Amino acid sequence: MENGAVYSPTTEEDPGPTRGARSGLASHFSLGRLPLHRRVLKGLQLLLSLLAFICEEVVSQCTLCGGLYFFEFVSCSAFLLSLLFLIVYCTSVYDRVDAIKVKSSDFYIMLGTGCVFLLASIIFVSTHDRTSVEITAIVFGFIASFMFLFDFGAMLYEKRQESQLRKPEAPPAEALTEPLNA
Repeated sequence: MENGAVYSPTTEEDPGPTRGARSGLASHFSLGRLPLHRRVLKGLQLLLSLLAFICEEVVSQCTLCGGLYFFEFVSCSAFLLSLLFLIVYCTSVYDRVDAIKVKSSDFYIMLGTGCVFLLASIIFVSTHDRTSVEITAIVFGFIASFMFLFDFGAMLYEKRQESQLRKPEAPPAEALTEPLNA
């Protein structure tokens, strides 16, 4: 008997790696945890803070460099923080950490990042040398800081909506006037 005739009916071929729609890294990536408007804000934060950082890096000379260096630090930090939160929300990491802590951290970090980015943009405006690259970086910085603050505002609005839904209804006024042992 030939080996192929004995094993053919009882064994299957190795199917190899699956080639479905959600295989490999794509199976660990999900955009469903964030509403559309928050995904857009997170994407804009990421893009604008990166563009502000790149434009700032192109600046070849400066007279008062303190504002430039502060803007550089803040824009790079804002990019990395927005990338971190996007990765946490869109991957399976979110399932492994406490969701309440992630949302709370996101809430306060977006507020802090937006305020510090706005401050860094204002300082950079007052110390820049009026080159077109610096002006472009400042514009991206201001828009990015507003995206961080809008994201904070969206989260604040969502928190207020959730707290409104959780509040129990007050008992009717008649129930308050009746004696308890009646």
